[in-house]
Amino acid sequence: MSWDAAYRGVKVVDLTGGVAGPSCAMMFAQHGADVIKVETPHAGGDWSRILGRTYQDHSAFSVYGTLGKRSVAVDLKTPEGKEILWRLTEGADIFMEGFRPGTMKRFGFDYEAVRARVPAILYYSISGFGQTGPLAARPAMDPVLQAFIGIVNENRGDHDHHPHRFAISAIDMYTGLLGFQALSASLFVQARQKEKQGRYLQASLMQGGATLSVIRLIAQYLERGSAARTSMPNGVFDTADGQLNVTMVRPTDWPPFCDVIERADLLDDPRFSTHAARGANLDGLYGVVRPVFKAKTTEWLAKRFTERNIMNYKVNSYEEFLREEQVAATGIISWLEQPGFAEKVPMPNIPGLPDFESGTKRAHAPRLGEHTREVLLEHGYDEGQISALAAKKIVAIP
Repeated sequence: MSWDAAYRGVKVVDLTGGVAGPSCAMMFAQHGADVIKVETPHAGGDWSRILGRTYQDHSAFSVYGTLGKRSVAVDLKTPEGKEILWRLTEGADIFMEGFRPGTMKRFGFDYEAVRARVPAILYYSISGFGQTGPLAARPAMDPVLQAFIGIVNENRGDHDHHPHRFAISAIDMYTGLLGFQALSASLFVQARQKEKQGRYLQASLMQGGATLSVIRLIAQYLERGSAARTSMPNGVFDTADGQLNVTMVRPTDWPPFCDVIERADLLDDPRFSTHAARGANLDGLYGVVRPVFKAKTTEWLAKRFTERNIMNYKVNSYEEFLREEQVAATGIISWLEQPGFAEKVPMPNIPGLPDFESGTKRAHAPRLGEHTREVLLEHGYDEGQISALAAKKIVAIP
């Protein structure tokens, strides 16, 4: 065992799709596990592959979640496809599925069925709203759960006060990490058992989103939807040539803030002179300071705020972020060649692991069914059988 491949020897059968489940399984692949991604050969495989603009067998949504895996394209609605899945499941440590509740039982691969053949299996189900309850059967993606949980309601734009979702798949990614944590802890327990015992685990985007939002959820509940506002002018301010984010948490930041914007008179203004007064007159304070920001350049303001140790940064686009000197200096991004992409893809490196490197297994996002032949050969099929399965379109081989 090594730091770079803690899960070498662990076998994961991954039947998840989208972002949350695949990102969870991807973390096992990054830590050395053999992750076999089972996808349908029809309709593009994992549906994340066809979200937004596509690049042959990939989209921006699918690259991260498939890194380091082996893709097998199998039609699980056929008897032959089911037999293939059973062979893949032999010797597996983890079985992951992301179908709607009840689907795996209809396929014949629910936890009880799989446990009967692989008693020590760690069986993980991920869903939108959970496995039980009145909404269990409903499909759901990150934006739906943002609305359901209350995130959208809280994220109201300054310009229109209309609820908006976060553009990033925050719930998906966080739920994936929660799943990785739960399964990793289960593997740790199994390693200490004289006879390995399996278990059933499940997570939902609803649960992941609630945990992600826990601080705001508690605050909004206790304060009945009107969480206390800060007594400082925080947020994004328009400048003469862009936008600047300023974040202050301590009352002691108020005097240097006034110094930065050259409004020392605000220190003696009874509306703003104390912490309590600023909280009671915060909207009025914004009305005073916003025109000041608008009259100054971003660079001028940022330099002065930084000199006074007040947290700030200009509002970047993702492309501007990737060009930042700090990003290059810390090496947090690797630029990877991927099948179907005309240019290199920026990929954040994973803490505790070597940086991604193009051409390595860890850094490769497979095409749909790229490893079908290889994996089937490992699981008892010969070339003739594989060709026959491909001819009947039970499996797909690029």
